[in-house]
Amino acid sequence: MNLATTTVRPGLDVLVHGVSSIAARRLGRRESALAVAAFLREHLPALDILTPQERAGSPDGYVSHVLHAEEDFSIVAVVWRPGQDTVIHDHVSWCTFGILSGIEHETLYRDKGDHLVEIGRADNRPGEVSGFAPPGDIHKVRNTSDEVGVSLHVYGANVATLGSSVRRVYDLPVR
Repeated sequence: MNLATTTVRPGLDVLVHGVSSIAARRLGRRESALAVAAFLREHLPALDILTPQERAGSPDGYVSHVLHAEEDFSIVAVVWRPGQDTVIHDHVSWCTFGILSGIEHETLYRDKGDHLVEIGRADNRPGEVSGFAPPGDIHKVRNTSDEVGVSLHVYGANVATLGSSVRRVYDLPVR
């Protein structure tokens, strides 16, 4: 059984309709990220978009739940237990994300060829929405709160087909 299509997800239909309308406009990457971020600020769903089991996360690492995927975009919920993080990576497409719970500490980097340079940090808190587009989307994310974090991500690609939103993992030294 596919939980993503058989579970009632409050607010998902509004998101799908709104993002579909934006995607149909065929904007550039940055413009798409900004337009979806503006829409998501007005329509960020509550935690009940996930089941209690999905919101529990996994002790093995953060978990992604694909809630909707089609050719032009995907909506994914990411669940992070305290202290869980990603590797340093970038993305296959533009991305917009909104924080439902927890604190996502994001560290941004610039690729200098043989090393990475840290260029910024941000603590993304519940209710906050942001977006970005490649190039310049190299980052690492960590749940720095004492609670399970949940964030909702909208990617400008079909991550169900691709298997992930990650384009490249960076193992270069940080200077």
